[in-house]
Amino acid sequence: MLLAFVRSEFVERLGWLTDQQLLDAVVVGQFTPGPVFTTATFIGFLVGGFAGAILATIGIFLPGFVFVAAVNPLVPRLRRSPWMSGMLDGVNVAALGLMAAVTWELARAAIVDPLTLVLAIAAAALLLRTRLNSAWVVLGGGLVGAIARGLNLT
Repeated sequence: MLLAFVRSEFVERLGWLTDQQLLDAVVVGQFTPGPVFTTATFIGFLVGGFAGAILATIGIFLPGFVFVAAVNPLVPRLRRSPWMSGMLDGVNVAALGLMAAVTWELARAAIVDPLTLVLAIAAAALLLRTRLNSAWVVLGGGLVGAIARGLNLT
């Protein structure tokens, strides 16, 4: 859901980032623990330099931390309620749909030629069929892209 919000606000509404910059931020985040936090920090740096990175990190971390601390004791009680359990299930499915829509939009920006299409399919297959760490998939895609560019295949 964060990716949908970031794309909606920073790419579409404010124009602070391009789809490519957002994709780059996600890639940078995949190489570190806590990819969402790293992505937010990277975007903060792109938009506002060092101060922007610090503010983005605080802004992405603090509200979630406070929310989880406040709501966590209530979740088991909510799950026991048929009405609230159904609502939570609906929220989960809606969030999944939102992530699928954002994935589609970002894929349209990232898949620009036959090589990137093959890499996307190969990466999805590897991640769905194995327990391979996503950082290795990203690194492998980067290596293939660099080699293809060096051989003038793109």
